[in-house]
Amino acid sequence: QVQLVESGGGSVQAGGSLRLSCAASGFTYSSNCMSWFRQGIGKEREGVAYINSDGSTRYADSVKGRFTISRDNAKNTLYLQMNSLQPEDTAMYYCATKSTCGYLLWPRPATYVYWGQGTQVTVSS
Repeated sequence: QVQLVESGGGSVQAGGSLRLSCAASGFTYSSNCMSWFRQGIGKEREGVAYINSDGSTRYADSVKGRFTISRDNAKNTLYLQMNSLQPEDTAMYYCATKSTCGYLLWPRPATYVYWGQGTQVTVSS
């Protein structure tokens, strides 16, 4: 069965960095598009970054220039490098995947079939 397991979350001070990982199994990883989402307390889940099977990427405006999504198809692993973290980045971060890909719908959680359990990121000021 499909499994997505996130890791790498933690607590950092503003301006710090974290690297999240998502280990994938149970599907043809190299063929699927992958995304990172986040959800803060009392907030809706929002798309953070997207990477297509060909490596092309999209980002939410709030993280452009600070976050970088990447994938290692040999290791079936998705990454999110987060730099210059701010308190507003505090949230549970999830990776998600789907096989029907496209730039228009990438930020919409309802279009994703499989989700990980999440990893908490807390940024203090």
